[in-house]
Amino acid sequence: MSSTVRASHILLMYKGSSRSQATRSKDEALTEINSIKEEINQGADFGQMARQYSDCPSGEDGGDLGEFPQGAMVPEFEVAAFALKSGEVSDVVETPFGFHLIQRTD
Repeated sequence: MSSTVRASHILLMYKGSSRSQATRSKDEALTEINSIKEEINQGADFGQMARQYSDCPSGEDGGDLGEFPQGAMVPEFEVAAFALKSGEVSDVVETPFGFHLIQRTD
């Protein structure tokens, strides 16, 4: 397993998630991220969806987080990112920050 990956993500925060200023409920965030995942499955561009929907500042760059080593991200995020093949998009991943879709880009 490689010691670094490059990935992009889409983050939807909800009221009460870590560092969140979002007003949507956890259920609303989950419904919305599942809908975004469905659009991506049907061919929507991941980067474009990140620019449109992500609550993370990386959304402006299409969700690009750059390259990161093991240990740099919260465990749930890291496990999902390192398990993906290049170009693959994860299922919804929940972390203390909210719900993520992750695309491995290396």
